Amino acid sequence: MTRICELTGKRPLSGHKVSHANNKTKRRFLPGIKKISFKSDILKKNISLSVSNSALRTVDYKGGIDKFLKNAKAKKLSKKAKKIRNKIIAK
Repeated sequence: MTRICELTGKRPLSGHKVSHANNKTKRRFLPGIKKISFKSDILKKNISLSVSNSALRTVDYKGGIDKFLKNAKAKKLSKKAKKIRNKIIAK
């Protein structure tokens, strides 16, 4: 499973793990990705996506997956999310 959010495009970041002696070693900061099922009112079916915790909170704040995808920029969405967005806009 790739660690990329399908709604916001969040990816792993790289940085240093710093010890008490100030030794620096490379590490990755992984986003909190969850496999979530959203209920689409317009399409009348469940949509399964891998999203970050912050994206999940944003979807709730916007009022559901339908409203979120209508207002989202297509540049940040995954291919799967773009197809769903186009279906929602068409209806």
